[in-house]
Amino acid sequence: MKDLLTTAEAAQLLHLNPKRVQALARTGKLPVVRVGRRWLFPREKLLAAGDRSTRPAAGAKTAGLSARNQLTGRITALSVGDVMAEVRVDVGGAELVAVITRSSAERLGLAVGTEVLAVIKATEVMIGRP
Repeated sequence: MKDLLTTAEAAQLLHLNPKRVQALARTGKLPVVRVGRRWLFPREKLLAAGDRSTRPAAGAKTAGLSARNQLTGRITALSVGDVMAEVRVDVGGAELVAVITRSSAERLGLAVGTEVLAVIKATEVMIGRP
């Protein structure tokens, strides 16, 4: 097992963009060791310091998407209309709201209490099931 991770490895582990990992390290929110120009992240300290809401639970599966920001949460409210559905998700104590099609909500079998992935890419938020 490798004890020190590169920025890319740390980003993959935390499901974050490498630039975001570096920014968090610069502000002291993630543990880092600088060796010359390289950023190295101690695996155990990184896991302890990483925000659990940005990491899937042990054994959890993430969706196979190009989006790196996949946040695990639970549906707290679901309002289904004729065409669209509003999905409110608790992600580590923060509320995230997504508006998706009714057919997507039905296809995914969404209901209050369901564990979902909130997938964020640019200005879009998508909902998926792990």
